Amino acid sequence: MQDVYYTVANSVSEVIYKEKGSKFIGYAFPVQTEEEIELALEEVKQKQHKARHFCYAWQLEKDYSRFRANDDGEPSNSAGMPIYGQLQAFNVTYCLVVVVRYFGGTKLGVGGLISAYKTTAQQTLAQARITKHTIDETFTVQCNYDLMNIVMRYVEEDKLNLIHQNLEMDCTYTLGVRKKEFGRVLAKFQKVYGLEVGHPSLKKEG
Repeated sequence: MQDVYYTVANSVSEVIYKEKGSKFIGYAFPVQTEEEIELALEEVKQKQHKARHFCYAWQLEKDYSRFRANDDGEPSNSAGMPIYGQLQAFNVTYCLVVVVRYFGGTKLGVGGLISAYKTTAQQTLAQARITKHTIDETFTVQCNYDLMNIVMRYVEEDKLNLIHQNLEMDCTYTLGVRKKEFGRVLAKFQKVYGLEVGHPSLKKEG
């Protein structure tokens, strides 16, 4: 079960690659939404307002399920897809890569364009700091004070993320656990008499 994903932790600006007089300028942005993507594209277009081609690719979601590649006037699949290929090669999501092209007078051909856009995207992402994140499931545990030590021992044993706790009338905890460990950890808590465990998967039908 895939329970990790990777993102870029910082923006990268103006990575320059030259080929037969054409200049390619790479940018990378950490993004969460399509609105943020549009803002980042607009920012690049303002900085490089004399350029004709703003080719890009982006990928979103923890399961890498949303993506788009745009050739922006270049021959079909000669720009956006090579850039997207580098998002896949670096295995990053929540990321936008833009490559701006200034034409230098010599046509590169489709093969040359593919190589240039791929190389620029590769060199741009190589300058980004890539961070690893776990995909977590959260659940709640409610109990009386006499079971508090057991809960905290389990939190320690399985290195759970203690997201929130409320110790007023009784003890209520919101805990996070890596997705692949979720079933085992949930069963562990459920076996303790007096612990009330909550998660959407435990709701009965009807």
